[in-house]
Amino acid sequence: SQSEQQILSSQLECAQSIKDGVLEEAECSESDRVTLFSHQGSGAETRTQSSLKLLQVQTETLYNKGDSEDLYVTNILYERETAKREVTGGEVTELVWKLCLAHSASYETADLFMTLVFELRHLSLEALRALWQRSSFKCRDNWQPLIDALPSCATEACVVLMKDLIASQEVEEDKVEHFFWSFTFISNPTSGMIESLAPLLKSPRASQSCFLGVTALVHRFCSAHSSCDHVPAVQSVMRTLGKFLGGNCTVQDSEHLSKMQLVLKAIGNAGLAAASLAPALSSCASLKSHPVEIRLAAVQAFRRIPCSVRVRDLLPEVT
Repeated sequence: SQSEQQILSSQLECAQSIKDGVLEEAECSESDRVTLFSHQGSGAETRTQSSLKLLQVQTETLYNKGDSEDLYVTNILYERETAKREVTGGEVTELVWKLCLAHSASYETADLFMTLVFELRHLSLEALRALWQRSSFKCRDNWQPLIDALPSCATEACVVLMKDLIASQEVEEDKVEHFFWSFTFISNPTSGMIESLAPLLKSPRASQSCFLGVTALVHRFCSAHSSCDHVPAVQSVMRTLGKFLGGNCTVQDSEHLSKMQLVLKAIGNAGLAAASLAPALSSCASLKSHPVEIRLAAVQAFRRIPCSVRVRDLLPEVT
């Protein structure tokens, strides 16, 4: 039957000339015949002739040792070339205007936004505050490029400016939440960042994202700095959280219960810095008169506290 016949017939022949391990010349001839729907054995056929010939051999490779000075080993994360010039607030303001005028879904806008983020990292806190006064305007569709770029900046100056904007209620609530969640992804937090954010925990308006974002920043800071519990900014955060516990996590109503659960979760989030609160957590977990939710949250708050505080001795019996 037709299905049993060979549809494609191909042939390739090459002649190569090699001297001293180097290919000097190669001549190849290739033919391909397609017999599908052919009549009396005929069909479509192509023939290809190719020729490759060595023209010259470079005996030595020129190498400039100076070129290697700019080479270094790094990971594959995206890296922007460090600006070798001083970035001014006026230039960044002009960049924000260009973003407003650019089409929202274009490569130009993406490149301009990335440039904005990296240039913000070169501005001092004073320059950023002046920039905000000039560039806090909204573009079409109520877009504020500066507000969206600040969380990706990740410098101490940018974090302090975000804290100022939160405290003065100059940004919308959804942007405030975005600010707090962005703190979780700051790879190299400083004590200055924590110091500026610590007062926000005392605000009656402090949300879940505020408690978790700030304590995540504390955890990352303590993971990179030994004896972080002696840093005043870290101590300030933990004192605030400790005052919420009140010694043994006593709650008066359902609203207070939810807030206490959040505080206990934030303490567990803080990690190494929470070691000073271990006795209070032990009391919260061991009192049988407490709601089960509180006792369980207190136990879970120990999850990142180091074993050196002897958690088992602090929790002799939790039933």
